[in-house]
Amino acid sequence: MTAKLTVLAELEHTIAQGSSQQRAQILMQVAELFIRDSARYSDDEISLFDDIITRLATEIEVSVRSLLAQRLAPIAKAPANIMRMLASDDEIKVASPVLTQSESIDEAILVQSARSKSQEHLLAISRRRTLSEIVTDVLVERGNKQVALSTAKNLGAKFSEAGFCQLVKRTDGDDGLAVCVGSRPDIPRPLLLTLLATASELVRSKLFAENPNIRREIQNAVETVTDGLRDYARAEPANYAAARALVQSLGDSGQLDDSTIWTFAEDGKFEKITAALAHMCTVPLDVVEQAMLHDKPETILILAKAAKLSWITTKALLSACVRQRGVSSIEIEQCHASFERLNFATAQKIVDFYKMRRTTGSPWSV
Repeated sequence: MTAKLTVLAELEHTIAQGSSQQRAQILMQVAELFIRDSARYSDDEISLFDDIITRLATEIEVSVRSLLAQRLAPIAKAPANIMRMLASDDEIKVASPVLTQSESIDEAILVQSARSKSQEHLLAISRRRTLSEIVTDVLVERGNKQVALSTAKNLGAKFSEAGFCQLVKRTDGDDGLAVCVGSRPDIPRPLLLTLLATASELVRSKLFAENPNIRREIQNAVETVTDGLRDYARAEPANYAAARALVQSLGDSGQLDDSTIWTFAEDGKFEKITAALAHMCTVPLDVVEQAMLHDKPETILILAKAAKLSWITTKALLSACVRQRGVSSIEIEQCHASFERLNFATAQKIVDFYKMRRTTGSPWSV
């Protein structure tokens, strides 16, 4: 081993004096020497290989860098510096094997590449065995249709709530992505219902076939849309003028708060509740009205969280707004758990998503 390392150290002189072809030949010889016994080398020995390979790899042609990347990418203990250099290469033929396979590159390199490199680089990253939330956030935000689909298909990928919101937003008009996102076992329930309620019949049929376990979820989401639109069509136009004036006055004086909404809910003042939530969530009043007419707790939970209401007030809203059938004690417990899991940022993103949907003529439903 000492003899080998001595030979490697003496290569520095040859590196400086050799032609490009000679450097390429030496590079691959040194790389193969490392690959044969990579599992046995100490950290110091790997560092020496790293230094020499990195120097040799500077200013060599793409085909040689590509071959080097292919040989080193599967190696668990591949030298870190050369792997970072190869992963950051603008040539996708060089970067792709490393971005897809290498365990030697850290999250920072993945995020940097996802933010700055080509869509082909992003696609390579999306195919890694595992992906963290920080990386998938960038992929679903910046990636094209192919990247988004590849990332959603990756069962080793983890998504933040913001990432899932972005994925669901991107399913609009994309049945392939909708099926893929809807099939993920880790998608939050409110976002699953959001996706299902606005999905095409083709998407729902595929989700039935591929995921029998979520059949009830799909049926509930479809019923939410159907029942809500029917109720909305039958409903008499409400006179919101007085309610809106009151809410505006309370808002201007700083009195439109959690306790005020609780009072509206306890008194069963539907128009005041609707006007208040519209004001606090900064959405058009008819959007909230249509949502409330669906008689589904999930919508109310999202609006309440976006309005920063307490659970006590939210519970009162559930009793006041889910009028047709009431809410059982078991449902209340389930809603409480869902309310606690749902954070403010996610609720806001869902509300923003449906404000956008409204401008395109799609109904509110979750």
